[in-house]
Amino acid sequence: MAPLTSTVPVLDDDPYSVEILTDPYPFFDRLRAAGPGVWLGAHDVHAFGRDAEVREILEDHRTFISGAGVGIVNTHHHPPLRKPGILEVDPPIHTRMRAAMDGVIAPRRLRPRRKDFAAFAKEIIDEVLSTNNGEFDAARLAEKFVLRVFGDAVGIPREGREENLLAQGAANFSTFGPQNEIARRWIASAEGTYDWVLENCAREVLDPSGMGSQIWEFADSGDIDADEATLLVRALLSAGLDTTIFAITNTLRVLSLHPEQYAKIHADPRSVKYAIDESFRFESPFQSFYRTTSRDTVLGGVDLPADTKVLVFPGCANRDESKWGDDAHLYDVSRDAGGHLTFGMGIHQCVGQPISRMEMDALLSAFVTRIAMIEPTAEAEPLIHTTLRSYASVPLRARAA
Repeated sequence: MAPLTSTVPVLDDDPYSVEILTDPYPFFDRLRAAGPGVWLGAHDVHAFGRDAEVREILEDHRTFISGAGVGIVNTHHHPPLRKPGILEVDPPIHTRMRAAMDGVIAPRRLRPRRKDFAAFAKEIIDEVLSTNNGEFDAARLAEKFVLRVFGDAVGIPREGREENLLAQGAANFSTFGPQNEIARRWIASAEGTYDWVLENCAREVLDPSGMGSQIWEFADSGDIDADEATLLVRALLSAGLDTTIFAITNTLRVLSLHPEQYAKIHADPRSVKYAIDESFRFESPFQSFYRTTSRDTVLGGVDLPADTKVLVFPGCANRDESKWGDDAHLYDVSRDAGGHLTFGMGIHQCVGQPISRMEMDALLSAFVTRIAMIEPTAEAEPLIHTTLRSYASVPLRARAA
């Protein structure tokens, strides 16, 4: 195949290769430099990596729909393997599912949970400072924190979380890209976990005080049906778990590599929220996904017929110099990075954003208050995934304040 618009730049890069997944930023530079939109011959798809076009795709949910799947497969023509969740439905189904999620993740319902988040943050920071001369793995710390506080907030049983939730999350996000060897490996490693997750999203299993049970209140009122309630509890687990773990891991790694930036937030822990947003921008844990055109349209000078898949790179747009300036490739906690696209935009903006931010703020505020500095003790090990970006291991050393 070839692009319909003859002037569209063509790139030969495969963004799902091990080389690019290990370090995507040189490819992202080429993608933005080539034009508003490019043709990726490796996957016969138009791709967009500049802020303006990515933002337009995310905000225009009527033209660029999610209901044909957010992966490379068009589910209008090839039925999905599983019933679509909130990420892969359009209005009016999306509208009622989103209303239920927004009702559960409302600030008034979340605020009381901050105390539990902060208490466990103190506990694991105590552990870091009291063992192994302050040496720890940022990836393991992030997993331990999020699995506990977020799992408790949702109300799923503690037993089985680590073995099932991490593998299922990675497998789920693997469906957002092509089913290459990397994706198939993640999916194979998660065998059996999907059933565990669904079983533990059932009403009778959930803690009555958790957000999962609160979702079921909307089923009782008739706002959503029982199947949608189960899918929304599953969506909660995706919204506040995997990407939050990776975001914490990425933030601790980048701060360890920029001690002058860490010193700024250690001196003023109230500024940790800026470091979090800059980390979301600089090292987005969620790199790419697809939308499908509902009608003939033109974007960035590219002709896109109806029913066409487009590949969207928010991780690339987050480093667009035309949006962020010539220093977009630098990590700077004094930058106002609130306009990043990691959480998306429009009606499909990440519904779990408030709780993800609360988790990160609780942990990192306690961390920078009590720890004067962190430094790497070895090279970080990249986590190779077709959609997500983080590290399998980030060995660090902490020194108490």
